[in-house]
Amino acid sequence: MQQHKLTPFDRQTFESTGTISFIGSGSIGGKAQGLALVKDLVIPKIDQSLLPSLSVNMPTMTVLATELFDEFMAENRLYDVVHDESLRDDQIAHYFLEASLPAKVVGDLRALSNKVRNPLAIRSSSLFEDALREPFAGVYATKMIPHHSEDPDYRFRALTEAIKYVYASTFFRDARNYIRTTHQSPDQEKMAVIIQKVVGFGRNYRFYPVISGVVRSYNFYRSGNAKPEDGIVSLALGLGKTVVEGGKCWTYSPTFPLANPPYKSIKAMLSDTQTSFWAVNLGHVPYDPLNEAEYLIQCPLEAAEQDGSLQFVASTYISDNDRIVTGINANGPRLVNFAPMLKSNQLGLNDAIRYLLKLSEAAEGHEIEMEFAVTINTEGDPQAKFWILQIRPMFVSHSRVDVSVDELLETDNIAASERVLGNGAINTIRDVVFQKPQVFTDKESWKIASELEELNHKLVAMGHPYLMITFGRLGTTDPPAGIPVSWWQVSGAKVIIETSLPGIDVELSQGSHFFHNVISSQVGYFSIPHSSRFSIDWDWLNRQTTVSETEFVRYVKLSMPLRIKIDGRNGRGLIKA
Repeated sequence: MQQHKLTPFDRQTFESTGTISFIGSGSIGGKAQGLALVKDLVIPKIDQSLLPSLSVNMPTMTVLATELFDEFMAENRLYDVVHDESLRDDQIAHYFLEASLPAKVVGDLRALSNKVRNPLAIRSSSLFEDALREPFAGVYATKMIPHHSEDPDYRFRALTEAIKYVYASTFFRDARNYIRTTHQSPDQEKMAVIIQKVVGFGRNYRFYPVISGVVRSYNFYRSGNAKPEDGIVSLALGLGKTVVEGGKCWTYSPTFPLANPPYKSIKAMLSDTQTSFWAVNLGHVPYDPLNEAEYLIQCPLEAAEQDGSLQFVASTYISDNDRIVTGINANGPRLVNFAPMLKSNQLGLNDAIRYLLKLSEAAEGHEIEMEFAVTINTEGDPQAKFWILQIRPMFVSHSRVDVSVDELLETDNIAASERVLGNGAINTIRDVVFQKPQVFTDKESWKIASELEELNHKLVAMGHPYLMITFGRLGTTDPPAGIPVSWWQVSGAKVIIETSLPGIDVELSQGSHFFHNVISSQVGYFSIPHSSRFSIDWDWLNRQTTVSETEFVRYVKLSMPLRIKIDGRNGRGLIKA
């Protein structure tokens, strides 16, 4: 069936840890292929004696192969529905939820639902996802369900509705538009679906892992003494939704886990680190099957302290002497800085991350990104568990382009930065879309996202790659920190400048799906905070020919293409007219 050995689904053995089974024929999709690689080429090579405090594994899962998607679409005549592009996403989802799954799969799903009493993640695994240079991270839906009800019919209904919702997300507006920007055809996309156990423990009607994280083996935004090949790690308390959607998390180099964090003050660190976390809601949930986050709940840090999980990831601010102490034994505001893990070296977490990163790179034959979670049972089991949730390749260009510091200081630069992502020379861009600094307000970030999306679709339709300049963190789920766009809303941008104004100086979201798609699309990415010694020539931009203008965004057309150089080895870049 695939290049990796998979097991046909067995109604009696789904509970076996680390197994990957399949139902149906056809492809299991890119995401499932990555996990199959982990099962066959990473897990068997782990020397557990090197990780005495962490047991490494992957969650049990089964995959509904693409043949079932084809049958579901054909039997319910859903291609007639999705070809009507006037339909809203909720209308498409409604049609899919009303449709029937193929009879051949219903018995297996009923058996699985009857046997398993653990939260489940229903995840997309399409043909296009996670292929090298194909940036599809986060494009389709993932729906988590509690799956703990005493009523087997309720569990079965929630499971099948989640599967159909993931199928429907193949044809949501943003997904279809995004597929077109990658020069793929929506008609060629096929969806497999992963049914995977959510790892964690249930406490006070909340189910979540103590730690979720993303590690990349190549760090485009290194700092201090770290080298690009040292990689980067982003950690969060609770479900990984915080990390992959660009929320507040703790980012560090695995080679230098004790390095000082990039915050100007303790006050800034307290305000810019995690203040809430995501969990599966095991309590009462209003019925809302059209909502991807139907069964999720966002909780304050106080809830994690009540659950007994905050102690593993937090420190305390002592106002009397303006200092941070590891742990939560003292009174004071809590800071999720993972000091018990990184400074006190509990569990050897960072050692495990570095070890597994090397094994995974060797198995993939390429730089990689890994999503993982760590569970710690506060009620008995002394051994913590490290769970590999997903692995995908990264695209890293190694072409040589040199940009010196002296070039960055030249007076005719439109923009320059020492914090740049990507590599290469770009000489084809004549279109520039930028937020107007004189009217920017973070309170209107959702409206700004909409204005950027509208221009993006027009420029993509014309085949015009463009330079985009925005304020704050792109792709964030925390609007005051930036612009909450999804990647496909700005996917036509060939170069992005992320800058800031006083009061919104934020760190980039290294672990987010947005960031992964920037890398995979080979987009040039400049970070120019207002505190930088380099700046953007706003006067020059305002003198260019305006094509269109909205309340917050201006689109200008240049008479000649920009000259853009990005030195990926040294993280330097410049833009000239």
